[in-house]
Amino acid sequence: MSGHSKWSTIKRKKGANDAQRAKIFTKIAREIIVAVKAGGPDPDNNSSLKDAIAKARSNNMPNDNINRTIKKAAGSTEGDNYESIRYEGYGPNGVALIVDTLTDNRNRTAADVRHAFDKFGGNMGQTGCVAFMFDRKGVIVIEDEDKEIDEETVTMDALEAGADDIEIDDGVIEITTDPNELGTVRDALEQKYTLASAEVSMVPQTMTTLTDENQIQQMQKMLDMLEDNDDVQNVYHNWDMPEDM
Repeated sequence: MSGHSKWSTIKRKKGANDAQRAKIFTKIAREIIVAVKAGGPDPDNNSSLKDAIAKARSNNMPNDNINRTIKKAAGSTEGDNYESIRYEGYGPNGVALIVDTLTDNRNRTAADVRHAFDKFGGNMGQTGCVAFMFDRKGVIVIEDEDKEIDEETVTMDALEAGADDIEIDDGVIEITTDPNELGTVRDALEQKYTLASAEVSMVPQTMTTLTDENQIQQMQKMLDMLEDNDDVQNVYHNWDMPEDM
């Protein structure tokens, strides 16, 4: 749920209160349900479920919750039928946004997403209007605030595991992969490092800076409203967010 770097999102999740944490768990549970219904309850034979479980654990979702959700999805033949819908548009000053949703009511979700765009000075556009400005990549983040990880070692480990690129900046190690190789690289690295996150993301090719204080506030409020919506799974944008947000 971020722009180029996932770190701002991770910091926000770490500081989430109980209500926010519950929302995060609800969103991840939907991903698990969809994965189970599409490919079965065995993560060893269902890469989408394996990815969803890894995401759940990186967000500190209890194992009991994960297992209960898998069992519920595996034993259910009706209900919980979610469809994936992507919305695209622009925020203040042309910031590009992609909003990925899982919904059981597309009319409700479309209205809610459009309302968030309209309320805070944005404009929801047609499918494909901003997607070309992003690249689909696997993104793995390792937290190293104490600078205890040797840069050469983690770089070599990441490249040997199949990563495409690695960036190290201010205690954050961000590794990018081909989206189809994310699971393989993640599995190799988590044997040696504690991963803050590992998921397929839409990475912007260029960033947009906001300098007007009103536009900054409007953009933040738009993101908050979208991310607070239970139907919204991820919000990707090319806003170069200030460090203190």
